[in-house]
Amino acid sequence: MRVAVIGTGYVGLPTGIVLAELGNDVVCVDKDSSKVEKLRNGVSPIYEPGVEELLRKGLQSGHLSISDNVEHSVLSSEIIFIAVGTPPGEDGTPDMTFVKAVAKEIAAALAKDSRGDHRVIVNKSTVPVGSGDLVENIIREAGVPEAQFDVVSNPEFLREGTALWDTQNPDRVVIGAKKKE
Repeated sequence: MRVAVIGTGYVGLPTGIVLAELGNDVVCVDKDSSKVEKLRNGVSPIYEPGVEELLRKGLQSGHLSISDNVEHSVLSSEIIFIAVGTPPGEDGTPDMTFVKAVAKEIAAALAKDSRGDHRVIVNKSTVPVGSGDLVENIIREAGVPEAQFDVVSNPEFLREGTALWDTQNPDRVVIGAKKKE
């Protein structure tokens, strides 16, 4: 599979490198140019046991690449993970600013896809119930036909310090989608 993981923090980076380790062609995407440069050199911006070794292995195998180009990454992938930060707001609820921004970037890229290839967009960020509808609405409002994408939820159950272990050895996997197909 060709996979894009947008966001290279405690959720996105372990997800991306484990998917690459499993033989998928994965591009991890981040807007922070200094973070992108470190990752391309095999240096993890987060501390997690085993992450740098698996990062380097993925880069060397060619199954993992690092990019700052959301559009190209979306258009060259079949599955797109949204794994950006959702820091708590003043009232403790997740700030959805980055999720909304990424959804708009994904929508803009998909709107340019002249072939109309189908994509699966995965909400992996820590988000409240209904966030799949939010992402879906943003993409539809950009004029992307519903037949061109599906949005699914795949909540993460990672703990800092054991994120790589948790990704490789989940005690549960939850995936949810509207469509039954």
